[in-house]
Amino acid sequence: MTAGREPAVAVLGATGCVGRAVTAAYAEEGRPVLEVARRRPPHTRGRRFLALDAASADPGELAGLLAAAGVDTVVNAAGGWVTGEAENERAHVGLVRNLLDALARMPGRTRLVQIGSVHEYGPLPAGAAAEETHPPRPDTAYGRSKLAGAEAVLRATRAGLVDGVVLRVVNLCGPEAAEVGFLGAAVRRLRAATPERPAELTVADAHRDYLDVRDLAAAVLAAAAAPVVGQVINVGRGEAVPVAHLLDLLIAAAGPPPGAVRLRTAPVDSRGGDWTRVDIGRAARTLGWRPTVDLPESIKDMWDAFRADHAVEQP
Repeated sequence: MTAGREPAVAVLGATGCVGRAVTAAYAEEGRPVLEVARRRPPHTRGRRFLALDAASADPGELAGLLAAAGVDTVVNAAGGWVTGEAENERAHVGLVRNLLDALARMPGRTRLVQIGSVHEYGPLPAGAAAEETHPPRPDTAYGRSKLAGAEAVLRATRAGLVDGVVLRVVNLCGPEAAEVGFLGAAVRRLRAATPERPAELTVADAHRDYLDVRDLAAAVLAAAAAPVVGQVINVGRGEAVPVAHLLDLLIAAAGPPPGAVRLRTAPVDSRGGDWTRVDIGRAARTLGWRPTVDLPESIKDMWDAFRADHAVEQP
């Protein structure tokens, strides 16, 4: 690292929902950021961007690139819902192992914030708030691969190869999350809805812990700076909200014309079961972090961001 240069943060998966929010939060603080993703998106002029597949890159080459950029902190926000065991293994296990191999070759010990998932716990009992001591029993390829990646980070930390911490994150909403998950699908349907072609939205008797992605970004920044090593930390709102209420908030934000929305009830058909809620006491104690964006604001911002980016085609 060049003398006098402020250390940089590398954000893997920088073009995804979480990566964009984390990059924006660091940029607002004035911290140098190296954005890393497989493909360079448009509008990256003037930003430090590395187009690289971290899952298949040579670890020595990756270590050299990170060292040359002056990186002392890495946020792994790569991955997401993909289909099949092999695809999940590559995105959430192979990438982490490759990254850890690269970081072990870096001078000094790199701070690594691994973005985990509530799905690492597996199905949770209704009414419970999962603490970090809850035994993880994931029952999906996604959950199993995310847990394997998190455990690899913790093992490398115990071995002294990195200074790692795992944030186990709930479902996300907010302006950067307008194209992912259940709410993202509902946003897309509502954007195209008319009384002649109404949006059909399914309401299941399920409860979810939802967090604004900007609150997650704040937790990432806090975790990167806090003297917390080798721990799993839950990041959520700590409350289970009925799916029907989430849809009510979204419809209120969208303000569709009469007859443009049809609601129907259906059994829960979700990879997350019918209940998610985490205990966020450890995040408050160790990171000094609590969520600050309430759900009505978050979902309205989610709707407004999507509406601004996606014009409706006129017949």
